[in-house]
Amino acid sequence: MSIFTLHKTASDCAARRGTLQLPHATVETPVFMPVGTHGTVKAMTFEDITELGYRLILGNTFHLYLRPGSGRIANFGGLHRFIGWDGAMLTDSGGYQVFSLKDLRKITEEGVRFQSPLDGSYHDFTPENVMRIEHELGADIIMAFDECPPYPATWEYAHDSMLRTHRWMERCVAEHERLGGDASGSLLFGIVQGGVYEDLRQQSAEFMGSIPTPGIAIGGVSVGEPPEEMRRVLDLTMPYLPSDRPRYLMGVGTPTDLLDSVMRGVDMFDCVLPTRIARNGTLYTSQGRVNIANAKWANEAGPIDPACACRVCRRHSAAYLRHLHQCNEILGAQLATYHNLHFYARLMEGIRSAIETDSFLTFRAQCLANWSTDEEKK
Repeated sequence: MSIFTLHKTASDCAARRGTLQLPHATVETPVFMPVGTHGTVKAMTFEDITELGYRLILGNTFHLYLRPGSGRIANFGGLHRFIGWDGAMLTDSGGYQVFSLKDLRKITEEGVRFQSPLDGSYHDFTPENVMRIEHELGADIIMAFDECPPYPATWEYAHDSMLRTHRWMERCVAEHERLGGDASGSLLFGIVQGGVYEDLRQQSAEFMGSIPTPGIAIGGVSVGEPPEEMRRVLDLTMPYLPSDRPRYLMGVGTPTDLLDSVMRGVDMFDCVLPTRIARNGTLYTSQGRVNIANAKWANEAGPIDPACACRVCRRHSAAYLRHLHQCNEILGAQLATYHNLHFYARLMEGIRSAIETDSFLTFRAQCLANWSTDEEKK
């Protein structure tokens, strides 16, 4: 099933401009997905998300399975109806969360047995029941259950983990087809693994590319490796991915990560970063990140970013945002999150426009130059 139309590839790099046609929305790529872990993008209403132009968000299978339960959500008619969101959704498989539990889980060929961090109860995630859970949630895009190796990992560990992910992928496909396949309204993506090793990344990319899924994700990055290592892994992986399907880089990233990954041909992103750091008082601006808690903002009557046209910057002073943050007011988290997601939405709009006009590398260079005053890096 083809859901992706590729409109243009930049003439001076691998950046791509396309469209995803999903059951609940048409989505322009490259695209960033805000993360709605528990069925909510923290501190945001869905009216806010729509107003900012987002039509695709991410939900977390692991957390929604544990609370309130995928069966309960299915009784409401699926995740879209349960949370009241009319756009498109992607659910991850929960693999990253399960494998991050470390001492609370055991991996076997069958799947993973883990202990709930909520109440200590035991649960099993297998390729088959993860597919059943994701079908109950009913997202537009569902991810295959994979094993996410840690960083660093030996070649032997990464190799065995990758082969297990491949075997689990075949089981995911079989169960997905039994549940109605892509015609059910949930489109299955596979996930490339292989750690930091070129031969494994090539093998995994070619394996996932041989399975006719609507899209392919790149997993096993943003797991603790330095940024330059992540970029090196991307360079090892991208040449072996099919060009006619969307490429989704999971769990990435910073604005610089987005620019550098788009330059390499990535189409889709998600990350908790812009919402998480907003709640901690860090805001993205046209001149780089700033920490609203810094005393320099206490008497600033102007907006946190004079170049920003979001409703927060049009209405509120930086001093007021700092006051809200210092008082731990809920409104402070709401305004900061709205501002950061506005920044990301405009960044992706700029990326798409630059690709269309064959000026992406110029756009990237200008962004990086503007962000060089980032006070968070000083």
